[in-house]
Amino acid sequence: MNNEILIFGGGFIGSRLQEEFKCAISKRKIYSFKEAEEEVKKFSPKIIINCIGYIGRNVDDCESDKDKTLMSNSFIPIILGEVALRNKIRLVHISSGCIYHFDYLKDKPIRENKVPDFFELFYSRSKVYAEQVLNYQSARYPFLIIRIRVPLDNRPYSRNILTKLVEYRKVIDIPNSVTYIPDFIKALRHLIKIKAKGIYNVVNKGGIRYPELLDVYKKYVPGFEYQVIDYKQLGLVRTNLILSTQKLEQAGFKTRNIKEVMEECVRNYLKY
Repeated sequence: MNNEILIFGGGFIGSRLQEEFKCAISKRKIYSFKEAEEEVKKFSPKIIINCIGYIGRNVDDCESDKDKTLMSNSFIPIILGEVALRNKIRLVHISSGCIYHFDYLKDKPIRENKVPDFFELFYSRSKVYAEQVLNYQSARYPFLIIRIRVPLDNRPYSRNILTKLVEYRKVIDIPNSVTYIPDFIKALRHLIKIKAKGIYNVVNKGGIRYPELLDVYKKYVPGFEYQVIDYKQLGLVRTNLILSTQKLEQAGFKTRNIKEVMEECVRNYLKY
């Protein structure tokens, strides 16, 4: 077992990272600094990776459970930051890129130094609160904030965008940044190795339209049908955007275009 890393949170991302890093994982419910520090003292890691977060069935659930959202998405990351600071260990915080408005006609892919400006969703606000505090501290302490977006994995899981799309069968047709989980794991290894600090967008290059992904799926599952609907028909507040991978590439990690991974993803997905 890798004794240097301790993961907090046993959800989609936490369980995938634990499997890949073969390290300890804490699934304890954290409500205080004392509880977080007890876990750190118990495992004595050199690095903690925070994968604790709340989204519910979807981001709308955050509106109805604000206390759980604030605790999971805002307070716990700050608590873990303080634990890491006091115990002189590195913190990796898994954040979100769903914190911006984006104009497809005018805007370039969003870089890490742009100030978050999407506050219409409580989920997004709760992510911004933690990210801003940890980023401020990263100037002096070894804090790494990883922004992922729309996780796409090569195995079925309720949080996997491919699983969601296959179940919904109704999709919008707007390009979006996506994080392919196998590539995310490699990027995270690289950033830890080079002792990176601050915020990094960890997404694949370019954007993907959901019909493109489902067309690849349909190639292997010929009977599958889906419907493209207008975004306005959803009647939901959502972010649609493209994040820049320039900083990640300048750090020495080569990002694959999201369109390059679709075939590989679907083929492996259907083996499970």
